[in-house]
Formats: sequence, structure tokens, C-alpha cells
Amino acid sequence: MSSKHFINDPAHLVSSALHALTLTNPNVGVDATNKIVYRRPAHPLHAPRQPQVSILSGGGSGHEPSFAGMVGPGMLAAAVAGTIFASPSAEQVRTGIMARVDAEMGVLVVVMNYTGDVLNFGMAVEKARAAGQAVEMVVVGNDVGVGRAKAGKVGRRGIAGTVLVLKIAGALAAMGRPLEEVARVARLAAVNLVSVGASLEHVHVPGRAADAAEDKLAPGAVEIGMGIHNEPGSGRGQMDLPQLVGKMLAQLLDAKDADRAFLNVNSNEVVLLINNLGGVSVLELGGITSEVVSQLGSKYGIHPVRILSGTFMTSLNGLGFSVSLLNVVNTDVGGPGMVELLDAPSEVTGWATPIQKITWEARNTATRTDDAGTSREVKPSGLKMDPGAAAAVLTDALERVIAAEPDVTRFDTVVGDGDCGIGLKRGAEAILKHLSQTPLTGDAVVDVASIVPVVENTMDGTSGALYAIFLNALVHALRVLSPGDATPQLWASALKQSCDALSKYTPARPGDRTLVDALYPFVEVLGKTGDVKKAAEAARKAADETKGMQASLGRTVYVGGSGYEEVPDPGAWGLACFFLGLAGAKPTDEGWEKI
Repeated sequence: MSSKHFINDPAHLVSSALHALTLTNPNVGVDATNKIVYRRPAHPLHAPRQPQVSILSGGGSGHEPSFAGMVGPGMLAAAVAGTIFASPSAEQVRTGIMARVDAEMGVLVVVMNYTGDVLNFGMAVEKARAAGQAVEMVVVGNDVGVGRAKAGKVGRRGIAGTVLVLKIAGALAAMGRPLEEVARVARLAAVNLVSVGASLEHVHVPGRAADAAEDKLAPGAVEIGMGIHNEPGSGRGQMDLPQLVGKMLAQLLDAKDADRAFLNVNSNEVVLLINNLGGVSVLELGGITSEVVSQLGSKYGIHPVRILSGTFMTSLNGLGFSVSLLNVVNTDVGGPGMVELLDAPSEVTGWATPIQKITWEARNTATRTDDAGTSREVKPSGLKMDPGAAAAVLTDALERVIAAEPDVTRFDTVVGDGDCGIGLKRGAEAILKHLSQTPLTGDAVVDVASIVPVVENTMDGTSGALYAIFLNALVHALRVLSPGDATPQLWASALKQSCDALSKYTPARPGDRTLVDALYPFVEVLGKTGDVKKAAEAARKAADETKGMQASLGRTVYVGGSGYEEVPDPGAWGLACFFLGLAGAKPTDEGWEKI
């Protein structure tokens, strides 16, 4: 794949491409700072629009026209862009939800199943919910290129078939249907969807050293199941197009392949999507489409009711294509079916329907600049606690985390990349500084909410995102339980709700060797006993028992050797130290290793 580009500055490339959408579609505006393309509000001189659910999606740049090209009437209300092949930040997404879309009837967030996207979009969703906004989130995983065994708890990746979910949900939202109904139909479409891709070469990212680390394919070789971020697929081989298509359709449809039998095509109606990964000529894509349709009919007796062929979700200029099949099922919403929703008009540059003449003539120049919805101001909840005692306990716990940094770093050097201890210490020090400058008020919701941005701004990586999601969910849970006194039992109930919220964005559970191994026992025992000391003991015991535990998630999965048998999980250990500090154990105490 060529490493030559007309624009070699990736930041300029993304910003200029987003701006270009406002030139080719008068319906949309762009928040350049947050890289959000949004549907413009109604012109002040025109009739107001009928309220509808707003659908927001997004992800890394490099997949155009997804997702920004799908913004407009009949599809997305906004799309949030990251840098090339990287998730946008939670703050970008939060701004999109709270200030760049109409939220009167709620917001549906649709995201593809990639860890960074799920965590950052999920964090933004929880923050919006904590602020009182009605938000639902649908995660789409439709790639069968990686089977169950290899995907494990992470699940299937999201690829081009996702645009069918966006179109169906967008059309239903445009009809004024409620948030619950739109989200249900989006999930229904997602579980009835399978996709697989193939490519002749990996792509080159602008601004990256030319071919420095590319895994080149041999001449004539093709890779099946390649992801849209250059990820490897299920295998490579020398084969012509009929053989390649045959293998791809088998992965999509062979019910005997237990590792990939994700969909039982039991409907008389199937929608076919042939997607160009960016580097296939229109002429060649036509030949591919003909081969796919021919084999579907001759080998499987499938004659699609709709055949969509074009460029919907790319991997920059990837020399490949993907095939998606949607099993059309009853939506049970009293009226529009999936095909009708796919056929419904939309006015976006990334879909087949052209922009209407009336839109061009209107020359709408209205913009969204009001950031009031992104304010972090938190109203008092009436959930009371002793601010002096709370500050003292929290200080002890944070100091214990700081003192534990050398051990946590040593553990993470054995089983990870060595940054866990530093990250926890940095977060703890930042919270201590915050407490010294902004004393606690005694309102549990206000005080926890004031700590959330400190964690978000100082703790990076996956653990930082997990803590931020958890704390945002905790703010929401505490607000629901207020007013009254913040008793241990009330804290336990709120923490349990936060665990449930966190579980929607990560598959980590006790036994996977993550910080969750210390979190869940603490919450469970606190709920049963109301005793912080006993809960901390349970967390410490569970963290110690991660020694020898085979990791199911995180970087430790990829680290070889037997080091994991000798040390506990760093994240679980660091969190257990925090809980021990809450229970009164201080680093300066003699025998502080035992509570």
C-alpha cells in the first residue's frame, strides 16, 4: 500500500475533512474544537422541527464516510471523531450528548465494539445520566472474522454492517418514536447482523514513518477477517475471488462452524451490504458484488431483498471489501419494518439518498454554540455526611495508595507495562491537592462529583477510564438515593449500582485478574455487614488471591512467562490498599500490611 499522501499532517487532515462536510451538506455544522459534526438546529425563520430522539455515534477517523458523513435528517444527529484509528475522548462525546444535539426526547448512542470506544463513549453516557439526561447506549459487534474462541470476553468487533443499524435507528427516530423503542430496534438489528472483511494489503497512516512496522502481505496473498484498524484476521492465503468469496460466506453462514455461527438466517428477507474499504475501484467493486450475489443464490438459496454496494465504512484507502448480511425480522413496533426503515429518506452524504433541492436553496447557516449543557455544576442533593470525618478517612486512604506505589509498580513491571502504580499515585496526589484547595461540603453527591474531573484529568489509560465511569455512575446512584444520611448501607447500595453500570462497559468480572477482583468483594461485604473494616479485609484477601490467576483481560493477557503466578494483579492490589486506608490502616502504622 502506498505511503504517499497529499496531506501528511494527520491532525490537519482530520479537521479539514470534517470542515468539508459543512461544504457538501448544508444540513450540518462542525464543532472544530471537539471534532463533532452535528445536525444544524432549525433556522429561526422556519417552522420548528418535530421533536425526535437524537442518535449520536462516532469513533476514530479514517473510516469515512462513517461516521460524520452519516449526520443529517433521517440518520445521525451528531458524530464525534477521534484521531486516525483512535477513539474520541469522553469529554468530546459528553459535549456532543449535552450540547450539540436536541435532547428533549433523549439520546441514543451507538458505538462499535472496540475497548477504547466502549469505555470513552460509556463514560460520557454515565456522565450525562448523572446530569439527569435520558441516554441509551447500543454496542454493535458484527465481525465474524474473529471467532468466539479468540475473541473471548471482548466479543466481536464492529465493522461496516454497523451503518445498517444507524440507518434503521435513524429512520425510526425521525418518525418520532420514543427512546426506548428506538434503542430496542437498534439492538434487534445489531444481533441480526453479521459481517466479514478481506484485504490484499495493510494501510499506511498519514504522518507515520513509511512502512516502518507494516506487516506486508506477500504478492497475491489475501487476508480474511482483517479489521478496520489494520488488525489481523483469521488467516491468509493465495486464492482467486470466487474462492475468497466462498470462504467469506462460509464464515457468515455455515451453521456447522460453531466458532462463528452467530446468526441463524431464518427470515425470507435478507439485506446485503458490500462495502468498499477505500481502495477498491468502483469497477472492481461491481465485479465483487456480482460474485457475492451469485454465490448467495447458488450455494445458500439467499436472494437479498436489498443490495447495497458502495463506500460506507473505510480503513483509509484499504485495498479490500467487506460483506454484511442483515436478517430481516419483525421490529414489533407497530408499523415500520427494517426494510421500510432502510428505504426511508435521509439527507446525508454517506448514504445513497441525494440531498434535496429545498435544502440547498434554504442555505441554513444556524449553528450550535451554547455550551450550557456541558456545565459541571452540581446541585446539592441533601445526602449528608460529616465533611471533616469524610476528608480525614479519604486522606488516609489516598496516602495509603501513594505509599503502595513501589509495590504496585513492581507488580505491574512483572505482568504489565509498569505504569499502574504511577497512575494510581498521580490520581491520589491530585485528589489530595483538590481536597486541600476545595474542602468537602458534606453533601455526598456534590463532593463525589467534584472529584470526578480530577480523576478524569490525571488518570489515563484503561484503569483511568474504568475509575471515571465508576465514579460518574456513583454520582448518579447517590443522587437517586438522596436525601438523607449517607450510611454505610446506603454507600453499599450506591456502589452496587455503580458496579452494575461499570459491567456494561467492560466484561471484567471477579476471576479475570483485574481491579474488579478487589472491588466486588468490598461492595458485597459492605452491603451485608455495613462494616468498612470487614469489607476492606475481603478486598485485600481477594487481591492477594489473584496471584497465580490467569488473566482474561488487559495487557497481562499478552505477557508470557510465569510472573503472574508470583505477584497479585497490580490494579486489584492498589484498590485494596485504598479500601484498607478507608478502614483506618495507615502506611505509618506498625504492621500496616495487616488490618
